[in-house]
Parts: sequence; C-alpha cells; structure tokens
Amino acid sequence: MTTETSPGSAGVSAPAPVPQRLVLVLPSTGEFDSRTYRIATAAIARGHSVTVLARWKAGLPEREMDPAGYEIIRIRADPGEALPGRDVARRFVRIADRESSDDGLADDAGDDDETSSAEAADVTVTSVAEAGAERPEPATAPPAAPGGVLLRPIRRLAGRMIRQWSILLTIRSQSRRAREVAPLADLIHGMAYMGIPVAHAIADQQLGDPRVIYDARDIYMDAANLARMRGPVRWVIARAEKRWARRADRVVTVNEPYAEVMASRFGVPKPLIVLNCSYRFTPPEPPERRFHDHLGLPASTRVVLYQGGFSLDRGIEQLFDAIRAIDDATLVLMGYGLQEEAYREQAGSIELRDRVRIMPAVPPAELLSWVASADVVAMPIQPTTLNHRLTTPNKLFEAMAAGVPVVASDLPGMAPIVKETGAGLVVDPTDPAAIAAACREILDASPEERAAWRRRALEAAHRTYNWERQVEILFAEYGRLTGRPW
Repeated sequence: MTTETSPGSAGVSAPAPVPQRLVLVLPSTGEFDSRTYRIATAAIARGHSVTVLARWKAGLPEREMDPAGYEIIRIRADPGEALPGRDVARRFVRIADRESSDDGLADDAGDDDETSSAEAADVTVTSVAEAGAERPEPATAPPAAPGGVLLRPIRRLAGRMIRQWSILLTIRSQSRRAREVAPLADLIHGMAYMGIPVAHAIADQQLGDPRVIYDARDIYMDAANLARMRGPVRWVIARAEKRWARRADRVVTVNEPYAEVMASRFGVPKPLIVLNCSYRFTPPEPPERRFHDHLGLPASTRVVLYQGGFSLDRGIEQLFDAIRAIDDATLVLMGYGLQEEAYREQAGSIELRDRVRIMPAVPPAELLSWVASADVVAMPIQPTTLNHRLTTPNKLFEAMAAGVPVVASDLPGMAPIVKETGAGLVVDPTDPAAIAAACREILDASPEERAAWRRRALEAAHRTYNWERQVEILFAEYGRLTGRPW
C-alpha cells in the first residue's frame, strides 16, 4: 500500500505536544515548496495551528486552505510602491529587462528546490515590472529618436540598478503588508534570506515576543544571481543577512557544510541541521507508468527524470547533450522556472524533439508518486558556485525515498551521501558523455541489479534519510525556544 505522507513523530518517546501557533514566511508563492509543506503537515498532525505567509501572483488565490489543514495567505508585495515616480521606474526596468536579459540578474538566487521543487522560486529576484500587484499596462519602448542610441546605456544602467535594489524594496513591501495580515504566533519560521526579514518585522509588532527562526536553505551570497552581483547592493544584502541571522533565535540549515560556512560568516552558533528529506514512502510494485501515460511515451521508453527548478547551472544543458547518447530513453523535465521558455525552445529542435519532454511541477503531496515512475533521476548540478558545490538538493532525497537510482554530481555536498548509501552513481557533471554513461549503466542493468539499486535507496531513506527523523530535530528546537513541547 502506498503511503505518500505520514506526518507525525518517528516513535521517539517525548512529552505530549502543547498546541501552539506557527507562522511560516516564504518569499515565494508556496505552491511547490516541499520543506514548507513537510513542516506544516507535521505540525498540523500534532495539533498546532499553522499559517503560511507567501507571495501572491496572478492566477492564485490570496487565501486558501491546504487539504492538510493549514491556511496559505498570499501577499501582494510590490517593490515599486516604495519608489518615488514608480511608473517611470517600472518603465526603465522593462526596457532593461528587454535589452539586457543576459546580465544574470533574473536567475534564481537559491539552489534549494524547491522547489522541489524549486524551491527554486523561493528566492527569485523579481523586477519592479514583474513583482508589482498593481501593474500598469505593458508599455512599449519609446520610439526611436535622435540620441536614442546614446540614451540606451543610461536606460539599461538605471533599469539594472532598480532591479538590484528591488530585492530590498520587495522585502520592505512584503514586510509592511505581512504585518497587516499575520496572525498571532508563538514561533515564526522565516524561509530564505528574503523571508527572514519579513519574519522579524512580524515578530517586532506582536505581543508575546514570538520566537524567530532563520531557515537558511542555501549560501545565498554564493548562489546564482547574488554570486554574480557586484557593487554596493551586494554589500548591503550581505550585511543585512548577517544582521538578520544574528537577530534570529536560531539559524537552521540543510547540511553540515552549509552550517560550517554560516557559523563563520554570520558569527552565530553552528546552525541546526535539518536535512531536506522526504517522508517515508512505499512505492508501488510494479512501478506506475505515470510519465508514459501522461506524455504518451512508447512502452519501451526509459525515463531519465530531472525535476525541480528550471534555471542555469542545474545541469539541464548537459542533460540535453547526454540524452542523445542514451538509446530508448526520454529526458523528462518536470518543474518550472525562468529558463522554461528557453528549454522548451531547445527541446523543440530537430535533434531533441523526440528525446526531451517538459511538463509542469506537481504539488508536494503527489511528487514522490511521480518520481517513483522514473527509471533514473539525474541531477548533474554544475560546480559554478560554492553553494552548488556544497548542495544536498531536495531531489536527491526525493529520489531515494521513491526508490529510484540517481546520477549525481561528484561534488562535496551530495557525493558522500550517494557513495555511502549506494543509491546511485556520481559523475563529473560538466561531462555529458560521463552523464550518459552513468545513466546507461543504471538503465541497462539486469533486473536483479536494478532491484538492488532500488533496495539500497529505499533502505537508506527508511533508515536514515527521512523527514520523520528530521522533524524530531526541528520540533525539539521549537520546544526549546517556546518552552513548551511541539
């Protein structure tokens, strides 16, 4: 029998939980944030009340109840509301977005999926033009005029500066509006560097002195767009994050290497490590054929799955090259992100039209059932930043929970786990030929060898790498902070 989620204790004897109020603050919409989902469902199962404060975007309700029993409130954060002449500022940003889209500032700032998914959208840097809740109608570029060529660099520079500062302006806007709608809390759990200042802002205006946790799921200043950013904005954000971390009652992160870096940089006690593992899960036997049914794949096709955020340096480009050398296999990209349009265009090329399929992310409650339908999960994250080199992404633990062997980057963060558990193979993530060879080794293995891969992954997930164990660590810290057991 499949048991996709089983929130609650792992059987460790502990005092009965005392119902308390938890607020989780996200700098994303909360649709696909697996860590938030796991924390919220585990807390609800123990009798606590949970509210998730997320970001609104068009097409999503401002308030909704998750089937698990917690409320999601989405806030219309508009960085432009803090700017004088904001319509003019937005116009500059739209021009800059169009003329300098290759400057790297629109990429995800974090590598925790978020995503699982994506968790990739957790720390997306949105422009003033894109993030506002009260957007003006799209404007067109000004008509060509004498001197227009000379003005273009000025417009681009102004737009870029506004987009950089929009990180802090977005935080300010979300903080202001979050204070208006946030319920009373005993503990406020701020996710990511754009969530923790909002958590502090809520705590500052509430009676009862709620405790605040900073969940630093990436080394943000060394991740994606922030790693590439230069100038005063980067310095301001780095200083601000250090201050927010030191104000928090506890810093939490997702693995040992991250904890060591953060303790040194922030000048805080070593952060509490709560791995981004999934709930224990028993995949069906025989495996379901969800991808085949959904995408209309031939019965003989093997599925190489990438799931999570669609952004640069996740190894998707290398997978496009690798899949050409894997017979009878299709690369399925399941997720979302700023690179989706570019990946769809590439996947539609003559060379890849029959080898790559792209589909939307699925809700966290359904994710493991989908992952279990794949033949191998690939995560050749590129060693482009410190954050990437030390990452232990959600997708690694999700694949293990689903009993699917992985092909992972031979990097200091994830490689030791893969080697220790025997749950897959590690490769040079920059080498598409090596990625293809590892996928073929798993796909072409005998039924007995494939069963052994599956068994090792499931044993590791059920024994060690599961949310039931991790939530005990987290809730013990919650109890220490509030003085009542969780």
